Amino acid sequence: MGEDIYDLIIIGSGPAGITAGIYASRLGMKSIIISKELGGQLTRKSVSIENYPGLGEISGYDLVQKFYNHLKKFNVPLISDAVVKVEEKNGVFEISTEGRKVFFSKTVIVASGADPRPLEVPGEKEFIGKGVSYCAVCDAPFYKDKTVAVAGGGDAGFEAAIALSEWAKKVYILEFNPEVKAEPANQKKAAETGKVEVITNARLKEIKGDQTVELIIYEDRKSGEKNELKLDGVFVEIGNQPATSFLKGLIDFSERDEIKIDPWTCQTKTPGLFAAGDVSNVKEKQIVIACGEGAKAALSAYHYLKRSLGK
Repeated sequence: MGEDIYDLIIIGSGPAGITAGIYASRLGMKSIIISKELGGQLTRKSVSIENYPGLGEISGYDLVQKFYNHLKKFNVPLISDAVVKVEEKNGVFEISTEGRKVFFSKTVIVASGADPRPLEVPGEKEFIGKGVSYCAVCDAPFYKDKTVAVAGGGDAGFEAAIALSEWAKKVYILEFNPEVKAEPANQKKAAETGKVEVITNARLKEIKGDQTVELIIYEDRKSGEKNELKLDGVFVEIGNQPATSFLKGLIDFSERDEIKIDPWTCQTKTPGLFAAGDVSNVKEKQIVIACGEGAKAALSAYHYLKRSLGK
């Protein structure tokens, strides 16, 4: 393999992955980033980001572009492909992709983020792309002057509802618990639209329609009563599940299926394999924290190479 072995391969190009790439380049590591979607979850961020230091208010799309432009200055190759398997053989990692390419590296940082968690109710799979969506910022324009529901009353759900309110005439938020968990600032913004109605203690039971979504059935968890809502679309925002299917046998999982890491180094149970960002079991899922974890993982990979492989 010789010249074909990288010092570091980064899987994922969200905040953690891009930051890791910048740091790896500055450290003189021969590295690449493999990612199917530039920006990861950040491209699906529904409202303006107001808590990233130094930038004031910025959209998820614009922040991704700033990250990417910064990365390009360091000439880190970004390969558009999806990783399907990672194997470790005699201290070298073999990374296979959906595009049937194989790469080799001495270290790996997994920064693959998380995928939307499905509702797993009747009608959900049948109506994906026909009224069921997992990305409000992508699909909101298709619901101009229509009625929609958002499943999930956390920050992601409220951000989705705010984005949808710019197009839809009515937006329902269905929250499973007695109270919503969104930050007060997001609750205030949603209320100010005049279009968002919150329904708590709601268990979504079924999505129904003919060719497209026409109504949902939900249960009031307090009374047990079943109710119908006629609408045109359902946006699922009940959280995410870490994207880790390609790592079988190399990692340990938390109770939430996140990759367990050493919080000091981002090291997994496999030497040379690190994880950063929302895919890991770091408690808070924030953009600025993901960036910090990406930097930490790159520095740890660098020191691992120096210490263990005599680089």
